[in-house]
Amino acid sequence: MKIIKAVKGKFPQIPEDCFVAENATIVGEVSMGRNCSVWYNAVIRGDVHFIKMGDKVNVQDGAIIHATYQKSPTTIGNNVSIGHNAIVHGCTIHDNVLIGMGSIIMDDCVIESNSIIAAGAVVSKNTRVESGTIYAGIPAKKIKDISKELISGEIDRIANNYVEYASWFKE
Repeated sequence: MKIIKAVKGKFPQIPEDCFVAENATIVGEVSMGRNCSVWYNAVIRGDVHFIKMGDKVNVQDGAIIHATYQKSPTTIGNNVSIGHNAIVHGCTIHDNVLIGMGSIIMDDCVIESNSIIAAGAVVSKNTRVESGTIYAGIPAKKIKDISKELISGEIDRIANNYVEYASWFKE
């Protein structure tokens, strides 16, 4: 059973066109944009600071989104895919970003638009990922620039696919 509940009087704001899986957890000061999806065993905890998500954000199976108490909220732009088992914590993610499976984004990082964080990468505290780049490794470092084809072929494709996948569960 999904858990959607208030914490300290702040209740998650989830538009009706969003999909939330039956065993996802969303608590506290969380606001989601349109056409978002939160998949199986994902957790979004807005208990210690706010979490703000734009439109067309997908939080895939087992992913965790959290923040740091009274210090670092989490802000996620539009058209963002957060891969299976990723951890996004107290950071800012701009528009058109792919966060790879199992990656970790630490406090006070900024992931600029049109960027990819590779699967398994660990983006250390206070890192700024420049727009149009791919970061990989532990700790994550820039490995290359992204072509326009990769932006449309991966970032846009995955975000659009998850809007479609979510529609299958609303029927």
